[in-house]
Amino acid sequence: MELHHIKEKDMLDQAIDALRQTAGLDIEVIEYEPAARNARADAYINIVHNNNHYEFVVEVKNVDRFATVAQVKHQLEGYDKAPLLIAPKLTDAAANNCKELGLNFIDLAGNAYINEPGLFIFIKGQKQELNQNNPINYFKGNKALTPTNLRMVFALLCNPEMLNAPYREIAKVAGIALGAVGWGFNDLAARAMTLGDGKKNNRVFIQQEKLIQEWVTNYPIKLRPKLNPRRFKANNLDWWQHLDVKQYEAQWGGEVAADRLTHYLKPNFYTLYLHGKDIKKNTNKLIVENRLVPDSNGDIELLEAFWDFDDADFLPETVPTLLVYADLIASNDPRNLETAKMIYDRLIQHANN
Repeated sequence: MELHHIKEKDMLDQAIDALRQTAGLDIEVIEYEPAARNARADAYINIVHNNNHYEFVVEVKNVDRFATVAQVKHQLEGYDKAPLLIAPKLTDAAANNCKELGLNFIDLAGNAYINEPGLFIFIKGQKQELNQNNPINYFKGNKALTPTNLRMVFALLCNPEMLNAPYREIAKVAGIALGAVGWGFNDLAARAMTLGDGKKNNRVFIQQEKLIQEWVTNYPIKLRPKLNPRRFKANNLDWWQHLDVKQYEAQWGGEVAADRLTHYLKPNFYTLYLHGKDIKKNTNKLIVENRLVPDSNGDIELLEAFWDFDDADFLPETVPTLLVYADLIASNDPRNLETAKMIYDRLIQHANN
């Protein structure tokens, strides 16, 4: 079976060749695009060392922040083989994060960290010559999910029945211009994320799992910074316990939302998304009434909501589950990653089956 994206196959082959040269190992691809529990990885590979065989499940992904590392770790946990990330290039910080999370990796230059019983490989300092045809340039230039597209994709993932809704309705719910909807659907169809025609009311997701992971990867990088994030602290540590978020047209995200959904996580960081035309007034009211103090390192974060699913009088206490999951993944806190997996397995993957 061939990988759906030829550039990902090129990266896989190049990384394997590079590791063969730097470590002198016998490596072969066993299977492309193996499936497990409705998840999708890019390949199984086999490494032979001292006549022993070590099998890995591989994800090929560009890594430009720690959240991506955590996401790959979670994604590959559905397989019965050791996880292995292949990336164009890893910074020292990202490489250290992989090691902390127990995620093996190889980059295109042959730098690698593999730590499995009986097999330890650690190679660093290898440099790569880049050229126009190098697969790394494909990932650098891939701008499929712009902030506008992220808004639209979020609305569709949370409400799949809207795939065939009028464009004007989609634009309102996603908070984007009417003209952007058609471009968004063209992009999804061109990348084989959807199949069908909205005019015939037969448009459906065909790679929903992949689109979810793509959205979670891109949200903290491209969209979240545009939501006017502001950090605060509170002198009263229990300020949030009985907070009526509805009076501020707000919803809990992140750790508090995760606690509400699972009753498993004790929140240490407090994320609120505020809605509505009176957002400035409500934000100031929230700050004053709860005596929040601006602090760039504070454990309270206020953001502007980027979707419009519900009337203000009927806002749920927590943001949509997909956003809770994305917030937890982006935190890169091992404590949160465990809860993120629980939310994904119980509430996201189960809902899409």
